[in-house]
Amino acid sequence: GLEDEKRINESEEEEIFWHIKILPILHELEKVEDNIENLCLTCTKLYQALNEGNMLGKRFKRRSVLLKTLYKLVDINSDPLCLKLAKIILAMKVDGKNLLIVCKLAFKICRDEKNYYIIQNDSLLGCLLEVLRTEDLHKNNEALLYCMGAIKFMSGNAVLLNEMVNKGAIEMLLQLMKQINNIKENDMYFSNFGHLLVQLTATLRKLADFPPARRQLICNDAVSELSVALEQRMNYKDVCTYIVRIFSKLSSYDDFCAALANCSRCYILFLALLNKHQKQQDLVIRIIFILGNLTAKNNQAREQFFKEKGSVNTLISLFQTYHELDLNAQKWYHERGGEGKNHPKHPSEAEDVLIKLIRVLANLSIHPSVGAALAAAHHVVELLVTVLEYKSVDDCEELVISTAITINNLSYYKVKSSAVQDKKLHIAEMLLKLLTSNNMDGVVEAVRVFGNLSQYHEICDFIVQKKIYKFIIALLDAKNQDVCFSACGVLLNLTVDKNKRALLMEEGGTGKLVDCLRDFGPSDWQLACLICKTLWNYSENITSAASCFGEDTDTLLVLLTALLDEELVLDDSLDRDLRDYNKLYWEREFKPVAEKLLDRIRSHQSFLPTMAISPF
Repeated sequence: GLEDEKRINESEEEEIFWHIKILPILHELEKVEDNIENLCLTCTKLYQALNEGNMLGKRFKRRSVLLKTLYKLVDINSDPLCLKLAKIILAMKVDGKNLLIVCKLAFKICRDEKNYYIIQNDSLLGCLLEVLRTEDLHKNNEALLYCMGAIKFMSGNAVLLNEMVNKGAIEMLLQLMKQINNIKENDMYFSNFGHLLVQLTATLRKLADFPPARRQLICNDAVSELSVALEQRMNYKDVCTYIVRIFSKLSSYDDFCAALANCSRCYILFLALLNKHQKQQDLVIRIIFILGNLTAKNNQAREQFFKEKGSVNTLISLFQTYHELDLNAQKWYHERGGEGKNHPKHPSEAEDVLIKLIRVLANLSIHPSVGAALAAAHHVVELLVTVLEYKSVDDCEELVISTAITINNLSYYKVKSSAVQDKKLHIAEMLLKLLTSNNMDGVVEAVRVFGNLSQYHEICDFIVQKKIYKFIIALLDAKNQDVCFSACGVLLNLTVDKNKRALLMEEGGTGKLVDCLRDFGPSDWQLACLICKTLWNYSENITSAASCFGEDTDTLLVLLTALLDEELVLDDSLDRDLRDYNKLYWEREFKPVAEKLLDRIRSHQSFLPTMAISPF
């Protein structure tokens, strides 16, 4: 009885409020139909009055009368007015056909960028997100499609994007995606929801650019739902493209990359996509970019991808496809009179794919067992050598240098049936172009490859025959730590052969090595050790220090003495871990060879050095 009486009192209060507050505003709306500004102000007043009277939602008794009046005004072609109307209608919790009409209206308003300012000043976004959160997916699938489309347009505005994050849009969108993912392929609505998924993933792609959103995507396990959607919608190119673009953007961040690497099925999905859409360059390049990021720092990811069935064959197939496209483009360029003209500064689409493919191979080759297997994969090595054959560093710097880096990685592995070993002389010939180029990065990478290959007698003979050793010795003057290290690696291998040691003196190599030891020794014990080993090999048959090292003898003696003084060379200002590492390397690697070299020089020195120099 009390509840009935309460309902009667509420009904009476509503009736009074309707007549006193709402009805006059509705009459006002009918009077000012020609004045858009007044209509907008009146709609704002109406919304405030409805909110004050607790008449928003479905319980309001005269709701149908109100909606009828509002829908009449929709015919007036004004976006600011339609925005006000959409906000009120959505707040009335309409459904069915009415919901579809208002969602189409919101879609139309949001499609025009000029309306972003007025949208920011109204809470339309909150109303649309509420529709996504509460409405039934099957009953209102078309309305939800337009609602999601409107939100996608809003995501193009930075202010609205921030509002989305603050209103919990990411969690809502991922929940909606989960509902869609739970729908089976034989469901009659499966295809329709594919269109909704396009709008949803397009919105998430925009959110992926926004740092606060990125953190929420990780926290809400977006990887899992996006992977399920990717697997289910493999035939929906737009859905695949947006999801891959999301992964591509977010895989540049270590935290997301780790989450993606932990998704065991992601490699299978990426390989399936690559095989299905091999000639879709926009999709292929992003997937390869993702794989490059996944394998950049994660040894487990390298092994897991390599072990997936057909992984290397897929990479080889892609390589062949885009290599052929690049050859055709290069042929067309030359036929059009490209000779003599500057080559395009930026890589072509085909070159870009090849660059990212080679990056994946370079990353994979860091893993010991994977790298050894790739070094023995003749198809892989042949394709890499092909790049060096038809491309110069002037044509595409990044492609040629990336290829040299990958060959260097593979040349490290001494395995049976090594394709690198089989082709070592041809590789050396191809690297000669890069070594003598004006590109210092390219020169360094070429020297690094020679550092590994020069462990073979044939390559040492090639270096001497082509007078490459003169160039290597000259590089010691570069005053560049990396360049000196790479050059020393080649010279160390050359001095293993007794017949080639004299070449070092011929080009003033010993003096240049002593200079490098002085310039870089205290900051790089690995390089200092390499120099001492080279000088040790060189001086094996020493008869006198003066005849062996010439005018650099005294300088070398002072330097070695100083570098063997632990208190002098181990920097106390370094953090403890770095200092401990330096000390360990100094003790285990540098000190033994430096002491032996110092003893050898002293034992063949008839007098003590009188000059005093500072080695630093």
